[in-house]
Amino acid sequence: MSALGSKWKPIIVMVIKDRTLRFGEIAARISVISRKVLTDQLREMEEDHLVTRQEFKELPPRVEYRLTEKGLALLPILSLLEEWEREFDFTEKKLEEII
Repeated sequence: MSALGSKWKPIIVMVIKDRTLRFGEIAARISVISRKVLTDQLREMEEDHLVTRQEFKELPPRVEYRLTEKGLALLPILSLLEEWEREFDFTEKKLEEII
């Protein structure tokens, strides 16, 4: 669990999914995260072997991120958590209406 020990890492995993995304694309899809925090989280995820970072030597600089096999293995787990949240969020709203 330490590899996903922040609120941002599961979100980043779900945003990248099975695609290759540039840093700017990830930042745009998670507009509420600062670029510094995103950078720090991606570095930690790279150290934990959840993402690979490919740097291209061109101008302007380009960096792409992709989930590793270990990162991809998290997708079904996180999808189940999303499903659980939808189910129980709906149930709680329904209970509030009844009460």
